[in-house]
Amino acid sequence: MQLQSADPKEWPVSPDWQALVDGFFQSDTGQGLLAFLQTRLDSGAVIFPPQQLRALQLTPAHAVRVVILGQDPYHGRGQAEGLAFSVAPGVVLPPSLRNIFKELQRDLGTPFPSYPHPGGSLVRWARKGVLLLNTCLTVEEGQAASHSGRGWEVLTDTIIRHVSTHAKAAVFMLWGSHAQGKRGLIDARQHLMLCANHPSPLSALRPPLPFIGCGHFSQARAWKLRHQDDTDNTPQN
Repeated sequence: MQLQSADPKEWPVSPDWQALVDGFFQSDTGQGLLAFLQTRLDSGAVIFPPQQLRALQLTPAHAVRVVILGQDPYHGRGQAEGLAFSVAPGVVLPPSLRNIFKELQRDLGTPFPSYPHPGGSLVRWARKGVLLLNTCLTVEEGQAASHSGRGWEVLTDTIIRHVSTHAKAAVFMLWGSHAQGKRGLIDARQHLMLCANHPSPLSALRPPLPFIGCGHFSQARAWKLRHQDDTDNTPQN
C-alpha cells in the first residue's frame, strides 16, 4: 500500500521507457531525488503510491495515444495506484474522478461506473494507450504536494517531450492551470491539446473553461478518427 524502497531497479517500466528512466536516475537531479526518498523512508514517512512508475509500466511509449496529466498522487491511505486520477479497486471515487466519469457519461453516453465494480481504477485506460501521468510521482500521507519540486518534474517533463516528439497525432488533455503549464513542451502542430478547468468540484463548473460540458472525450475520439487510427483509445468505461 506504500513505497517500500528508493531503489529504481525495483520500479519496473515498459522496455521502451527504460533508457529514458535510467538516464534520469543517473543524473544529478535523479540521484538527489533518490537520496531524498531514502531519507524520508528512513525517517518513517509513509509515501504513496507503492508503484510510482506504474503509468510507464502499463502504457509503453510506442502505444501512447492520449495523455492525461495530473499533479501529484492522492495522499490518502489506499487511494493512489500510480496512475493520474485513478484509485485502487474498492476505493470510493474521489470528487475529481467522479466528475471525470460524469463528463464521460454526458459526452459519450458511457454509463457511470457502479461501486465497487468497476470502481475508479483506470488501469483499463492505461492498457489501451492512455498515459495517466502525474507531474510529481510521490507524496507523503496526508500532505498534498509534499514531494513537489524534489526532481520528479524533470523526469515527467522529459516524458511529455518524448511523447510530443515520437507519438503520432496524440491527444493531450490538460485540465487545470498546472497541467496547462506544460503546453510549451507539446508540439501543437502535431498533437491535439484540449484545455479545461480542473475536474475538482471547486472549478469543474466555473468559467472560463468549465470541465463539465467541455466535450473532450468526443473531441478526442473525432481527432483519432480523422487521423485514421485503427484503434479507438479514447477513454471510456
